[in-house]
Amino acid sequence: MPEAVAVDPVCVAGVDGCKAGWIAVFRWVGSDRAPEVQIFPHFADLLASEHEPRKIAVDMPIGLPEKIGSNGRGPEKAVRPLLGMRQSTVFSIPARAAIYCEDYREACSAALAHSTPPKKVSKQAFHIFPKIREIDQLMTPELEARVYEVHPEVAFWRLNGQEPIAIPKKVKGSSYPAGLDARRDLLVQFGYVASFLDQKPPKGAARDDLMDAAVNAVIAERLLYGHAEPFPADFGRNERGLRMAIWA
Repeated sequence: MPEAVAVDPVCVAGVDGCKAGWIAVFRWVGSDRAPEVQIFPHFADLLASEHEPRKIAVDMPIGLPEKIGSNGRGPEKAVRPLLGMRQSTVFSIPARAAIYCEDYREACSAALAHSTPPKKVSKQAFHIFPKIREIDQLMTPELEARVYEVHPEVAFWRLNGQEPIAIPKKVKGSSYPAGLDARRDLLVQFGYVASFLDQKPPKGAARDDLMDAAVNAVIAERLLYGHAEPFPADFGRNERGLRMAIWA
């Protein structure tokens, strides 16, 4: 009989932005190795991680259009109908020129000038612009083989039998324990132990950041197996050749 060939475990990562930079949950496919959580000050640090994640699923828009039409950016439009009461968690992403403005009023002016009909920028979206820029400056069509855009609530929708989780994880900007516990209980069905999800997050991250990174890691595993699907299915590419799709 032919000699058995050992297959090395493959690392995947789920990533979310946090105050300290980026929180990553690593999972090893084909191994009993427990998941690990780590903070990275910069996204480039994650790309260079010693764990060498084969697939990285990150909650951040990738593929910024130069112009925004009446329907908005394709991925946001595609996933909102799936989420019911949770669709407010999907921010409207403006054109690339607005993303690169560091002043809110300037960002609104740029957004108005590059959208039809003209539309300003929400304060919530504006606050994540620095992290969107960070990934945008690193992304290339070649890097798309590793880095994929995801959205945690779409990920939970996928794992929850394609039903949105009814309870929010935040109420009035603060963590809502019942909502986080519901997500933890779902994630336990996908290879996590409750104590990992209930641990005190690393400094500079919150419990909801850890939960989001954890569910994104499950999608990264789905990407590795070829099971994840893009929204929209017929996604387009921006002027730099980057795909515009949320995967789940």
